[in-house]
Amino acid sequence: MSHNLPMNLANCKDAEKTKTSQSPCISPLLPTILWVLILPSQIVSAQKNTTIPVNVGMVLDMDTWIGKMGLSCISMALSDFYSSHSDYKTRIVLNNRDSKKDVVGAAAAALDLLKNTEVQAIMGPVSSTQAEFINDLGDKARVPIISFSTTSTFLSPLSSPYFIRATQNDSSQVKAISSIVKAFGWREVVPIYVDNQLGEGILPFLTDAFDEIKARIPYRSVIPSLATDEQIVAELHKLMTIQTRVFIVHLLPSLGSRLFAKAKQLGMMGAGYAWICTDALTDELNSIDPSIIDTMQGVLGVRPHVPNTAELQSFIKRWKLKFQQSNPDIVNPQLNVFGLWAYDSATALAMAIEEAGVSNIGFDQMSDISGNSTDLESFGVSRNGPKLLQAMLGTAFQGLSGDFNIVDGQLESPVYDIVNVIGNGVKEIGVWTADKGIVRQINPIPIKKLGTILWPGDTATPPKGWAIPKNGKKLRIGVPVNSRFNQLVKVTRNSQTNTTMVEGYCIDIFDAVMALLPYAVPYEYVPFATSDGMSAGNYNDLVYQVYLGNFDAVAGDITITANRSLYVDFSLAYTESGIGMIVPTDNQSRNTWIFLKPLTWDLWLTSFLAFVAIGLLIWVLEHRINDEFRGPPLHQIGMILWFSFSTMVFAHKEKIVSNLARFVLVIWFLVVFVLTQSYTASLTTRLTVQQLQPTIRSVDELIKTRAYVGYQNVSYLSKNLLQMGFDESRLVAYHSPEELNDLFTKGSRNGGLAAVFDGIPYMKLILGTYCSKYTMVQAKYKTDGFGFAFPIGSPLAPDVSRAILNVTQGNQILEIEKKWHLETSSCQDYSASSTPGSLDIGSFRGPFLIMGITAISAFIIHWTMFLYEHWNVVTNYNSSTWDKIIGLSGCFDCKDVTSHTYRKPDMRVAKTTTGGDKEVSCCSHCPGSPVTISLQASPHTNPSFSSRMEHNLTISEQHEIPSYESESPNQEGNTHQ
Repeated sequence: MSHNLPMNLANCKDAEKTKTSQSPCISPLLPTILWVLILPSQIVSAQKNTTIPVNVGMVLDMDTWIGKMGLSCISMALSDFYSSHSDYKTRIVLNNRDSKKDVVGAAAAALDLLKNTEVQAIMGPVSSTQAEFINDLGDKARVPIISFSTTSTFLSPLSSPYFIRATQNDSSQVKAISSIVKAFGWREVVPIYVDNQLGEGILPFLTDAFDEIKARIPYRSVIPSLATDEQIVAELHKLMTIQTRVFIVHLLPSLGSRLFAKAKQLGMMGAGYAWICTDALTDELNSIDPSIIDTMQGVLGVRPHVPNTAELQSFIKRWKLKFQQSNPDIVNPQLNVFGLWAYDSATALAMAIEEAGVSNIGFDQMSDISGNSTDLESFGVSRNGPKLLQAMLGTAFQGLSGDFNIVDGQLESPVYDIVNVIGNGVKEIGVWTADKGIVRQINPIPIKKLGTILWPGDTATPPKGWAIPKNGKKLRIGVPVNSRFNQLVKVTRNSQTNTTMVEGYCIDIFDAVMALLPYAVPYEYVPFATSDGMSAGNYNDLVYQVYLGNFDAVAGDITITANRSLYVDFSLAYTESGIGMIVPTDNQSRNTWIFLKPLTWDLWLTSFLAFVAIGLLIWVLEHRINDEFRGPPLHQIGMILWFSFSTMVFAHKEKIVSNLARFVLVIWFLVVFVLTQSYTASLTTRLTVQQLQPTIRSVDELIKTRAYVGYQNVSYLSKNLLQMGFDESRLVAYHSPEELNDLFTKGSRNGGLAAVFDGIPYMKLILGTYCSKYTMVQAKYKTDGFGFAFPIGSPLAPDVSRAILNVTQGNQILEIEKKWHLETSSCQDYSASSTPGSLDIGSFRGPFLIMGITAISAFIIHWTMFLYEHWNVVTNYNSSTWDKIIGLSGCFDCKDVTSHTYRKPDMRVAKTTTGGDKEVSCCSHCPGSPVTISLQASPHTNPSFSSRMEHNLTISEQHEIPSYESESPNQEGNTHQ
């Protein structure tokens, strides 16, 4: 265009000069304007079509399924991403390298990409062993290594900062597996794993997860990575000889498929077996040959959960078409989660490269490389590596596999699907999440259970998790040989036939329990003895042999204790629990002072004071108006005591005339009735029921008196007695019931015993022999009785415990007890709860409270009335306080002649005559009280006194005064009343 511009201008000038041309002349400015308008659009178009290529390497095993699938998914991911993000400036250029299933080949391929191509990132490799070498190269070159298939726990982004795991760590699935084991109550599991990093890396995490749910790993089955069929069969035979029937398979499909094929041939895929596969095998079940799937019927597996979206289904269809075009020899290819992670990791890398602005600028060569350095040291360091790494770690989006989010250098742990191999494929039966555990489905409402499961053997019944091997050895049941009670365990050795016979109560119980199990368990009794037939240790040593694995169980008189339970698992107790204390008895019915036992001393004292107080109160209320409560002082004191205590048996004959006294006695009779009836009932119980009483009732009494106490020589009780507070010097061990009887006969003061402690079953045996001499008192310390010991986590223990319940709750236990003379004895058990206690004051707090309120109220009312009648004495200001007290006392001692008890039937009126005699009834020494006196006017009479008497008489004349009887028929006139 620039060359045409001068030509056009010249033509225009020539045309203008000649003016001969009839053609229009083009303006010289028009081409320039057109050029200016068109040029910017061409420049913009050129800029849009300009992209920055970024070299990214891929190290894959091109001959493996994961390698082929990963390559196709990555290519499709980049194509899909850039087609939807055409405005991005960067474009990933893939540089493929085949590692040829070799660690050295993978390292050489990575070295070539770093040194010659100077790639900005490497995707791959497929295996964890290859990734370990490549990670070191990536760290040195500062090039991110992005793997979508390496799950080994030995690979950690913490140790390799430029390693990004775009897949799941093997350890993330162990919680889901342990949840399945816990859901079915399995107590033992056996892991089957390959002897490389893939298998060894997950084992510590499996062990920790099973420890949390109290599941035990009794055996670890290790399969060589290059195992032959003969080696696999030999290992399976080992598994058949152990009890555990729950297996966790952590193998790659190539090895796992061969394992299940051989297990099918050996009959290990039948009923009673449980197989759980990790995602290493479950992820590729869709691509395994159908003949192998047929050998895995009933197997459970876990795999990462992938949301079933429309985008995913569309991609699967497109991927199958493209993959079959590139690999026509592969029929019906099946995409798995590793392909989805490859797709998402390629998308994440493309996003990170664009965000970081990565370009293919060269590597910075290391300045410290020597002249004789090898190729492993001659590559440089990427300038884009650090910012590309940070961009990659910060990438998060919704991918085909679900939420793609890198946390701590690896893909965040997802939800896991739980699947069941049924027919030609797998069926999803549940989902595991970190917060909800096992649920039927995530939405809409989580259901805390799994779906229907078809177990090996085409059964819907869950396996119990263990079985007795058909070709295994008999269970070795250890028994003690030094039991002091032959009724419990007795070991008899026949030296002529070299046979040993074990019998006893505990042995019969064990035989009965084992016979009730729903399966046959072969076992034999092995005495815990030395070669000469002597005991090889105490009971703690015997239990410890189970922990060491020398015995499969222990049967005998083994008491369940907390310390022993640290080493073994006990069955339920089959005997009565607790520790008993045996003491000599005392015939309490012959006790001289037994009549004092029903009441405590504080109640006796309170009752005595109450009787005296009531007698005194009745005397106060009746003294002035009742002649039976009058008389000489000694007579009145005797009357108080007599009356009060006679009410105990309602034998009083005195007539009560005061209403207040009658009210008090009504309440008092009720209290006395309750008290006497309670006393009678308690005393009757002591005399008729409790003929024999223990000489010692409590542990505190033994400790306080520093008495000697005994315990069985082989018992665990010595430590317990020390914990109770006993002095070690006061503990005596006995060896037999006969020796115990001798020690009791001597008594604690003569070097014998005051009490003995042992388990309830032992106590009953002793009492069965010496019923009339000793009795049992319950001690404070508790145990769980006798039980059978099994290894920790043994699946046999729960079944044995259930069988014990059937034995002990039926008639069979009674027959066994009768056989060994352990049936319920007629001897009485005098525990603290069965001994009738003395009645204390707390039992009668209510009646005494009512009686007290009544008595105080009556006393206050009576004295209020008395003071009111003699208020002139109280208000006499000419008398001292002492004179007033003397005066009131005198008034109280006088009869109250105004009372109805002294009133005659006929009434008379006191008449006054001027200058004559005036007669009234009064006490001479009680001012204001009426007395009977004769007044005669006389010249010698004191005028003031005469006037006062006149005044009083004047008042008396105004009322009708009744006549009163004298205190004595012979006393008249001024006789003192």
